[in-house]
Amino acid sequence: MKIMKTASVPLVTHDPYFSVWSPSDHLYDADTVHWSRIPQRMYGSLKVDSETYFFMGNHDDNKVLAQTGMELTATSTIYYFENEDVKLSAQFTSPILLDDPLLVSRPCTYVDFVIEKKRDLEVSLNLEITADLVRYTKGKIIGGNHQASLPSGGSFHYSSMSKANQTPLGHSGDNITIDWGSLYLASDSEDTQIVFDSEEERLKGSTVICDQKEKVSFVIAYDDLLSIYYFGNWKKAYWTEKYATILDAIAASFEDREIVLMKARQFDQWLEETAKKSGGKDYAYLCNLSYRQSIAAHKLITDENGEIIFLSKENDSNGCIGTVDVSYPSVPLYLLHNTEYVKGMLRPVFRFSRLPVWEFDFAPHDVGRYPYASGQVYGLKDHKDEYDGENGNIPPFYYQFPKGCDVYEHHFQMPVEECGNMLIMTAAACLLDKNADFALPYMDSLKQWAKYLIDYGDDPGEQLCTDDFAGHLSHNVNLSAKAIVGIEAYAQILRLAGSEKDYETYHEKAKTMAKSWEDRAFDKDHYRLTFDGEGSWSLKYNTIWDKFFKSGLFSDQLYQMEIEYYLKKNQKYGVPLDNRKAYTKSDWILWSAAITDDPEKRKQLIEPVAEYQRETKSRIPFSDWYDTKSGKQCGFIARSVQGGIFMPILMDMT
Repeated sequence: MKIMKTASVPLVTHDPYFSVWSPSDHLYDADTVHWSRIPQRMYGSLKVDSETYFFMGNHDDNKVLAQTGMELTATSTIYYFENEDVKLSAQFTSPILLDDPLLVSRPCTYVDFVIEKKRDLEVSLNLEITADLVRYTKGKIIGGNHQASLPSGGSFHYSSMSKANQTPLGHSGDNITIDWGSLYLASDSEDTQIVFDSEEERLKGSTVICDQKEKVSFVIAYDDLLSIYYFGNWKKAYWTEKYATILDAIAASFEDREIVLMKARQFDQWLEETAKKSGGKDYAYLCNLSYRQSIAAHKLITDENGEIIFLSKENDSNGCIGTVDVSYPSVPLYLLHNTEYVKGMLRPVFRFSRLPVWEFDFAPHDVGRYPYASGQVYGLKDHKDEYDGENGNIPPFYYQFPKGCDVYEHHFQMPVEECGNMLIMTAAACLLDKNADFALPYMDSLKQWAKYLIDYGDDPGEQLCTDDFAGHLSHNVNLSAKAIVGIEAYAQILRLAGSEKDYETYHEKAKTMAKSWEDRAFDKDHYRLTFDGEGSWSLKYNTIWDKFFKSGLFSDQLYQMEIEYYLKKNQKYGVPLDNRKAYTKSDWILWSAAITDDPEKRKQLIEPVAEYQRETKSRIPFSDWYDTKSGKQCGFIARSVQGGIFMPILMDMT
């Protein structure tokens, strides 16, 4: 899809540490950065006779090769450049295809350049990657130049660099980058030279362009050595179960290159066509923008039993790992493609919730702070500044604490929120699997959480929900809706498990609560933010699961009236979250848009979100929390929650 601009453009996107973006309209307007805005500089240039033209990275004192266009697909970003002498395209493809967990995990991005000379000239292409990508704190950089064999014969050559003194998983935090592992730049062409420059501390690739039109290709890869501390186990990435070393992974990237790129193109085309049918061209733009971002906010590993574990990092909102109310908005993307990723989000939470240190009868918020899945860090009773997410210190291993330690402050938990989230995500995965096999080992927890929703979800007391930036709220109508569909989710699981009588009991309870909910929340031409808040209003995004489950809990009148009311409240850049502030959440707008089948009404809700991404002055990866009037980011960067953008497609396909 050809685009004019977006807030920040994905280039290399694999996981929360290996994630490089361009925060500018032109690839040469600014240096490339990590999603956190920390510089991770990559430079690209063409030397034409005696003149050097930069096309990537900010070089104020040099000429640039004028950018003439840009394309953005789900898996690729392509830039076009041209002057009177040459034409150039630069394509960055991170083929993280959800139907193949190995590709999701393999940390290899294809970088392809096509150079076309308009006349007989001496032309060379140069690519440079700085030590920013391997270093968060100061330290000597070492590297070298080597050659490796390809399984089918032939070889590739590469250079690598890393910190001379490093500690894998040596820190934990939010807006920080990796400080361990090794970066690789590789080529399988004998005409391409790749070196590690120890003085400039960067990898350099260069090729002399001999033909009138020529393609030059590289693979950029990262070996993080260790990926996650998972409840006492030091875990490597999923890709290491297939490939013994990063060199094997790079070799495989060269060997299956054409097949992988073809699959990526096919997927890109399918997604764009499907998205246009569900919400129009602007919706396709948002899907393309969200796909790599959401996946690359995760790390894929397996546990001791070989089961998939898919751990998100709560980017720019405290750095928590495996946050339940971050997984919840993200799941439409993963339900759409492979429920195993959703199960991989849920397994760590079920595991932690059964440990002695977790003494509540409701579900937890998270399982640690990235990259340490070592016990919830949200809502601690004895909060210590030295364990804040910004200083890099590793939090205590709370999962080891015995019962009775009183670690967590009840007031700062999200009881109804997380119980509902866990039940809904579990039920959605089971429904798409058409069996309850995944849920069966956890039925005691699920039953306990459903009971909690029955006891406390009808009219929630003062507590936090996922939109915790708005503070505590009593009598939250949308949170109560989550409780109701959470109870229905448990009913759906029971039905799949063959317990029809119990299904009827919980389903009828949800129906009764939904009827009461509508009566108490009704306010003339819409439904309230709080049951006691006359004239108040909010996005009722949680009701979408009633439609997903096809449970008929809420009336058609509710959905029709709410959509009409949202359209009345629409601002330049979208519908506010509720009547209290002008800010909103992009994921919740798209969930709300999915409630209606009317294509024009959907577009009216979706188009302002796309306009926000085109016009915002906040040059960061797609922020989900922003002001609907100014288009400025309020907080949050590059979060996995943008998987929620795919809710309209999910609803259309299920």
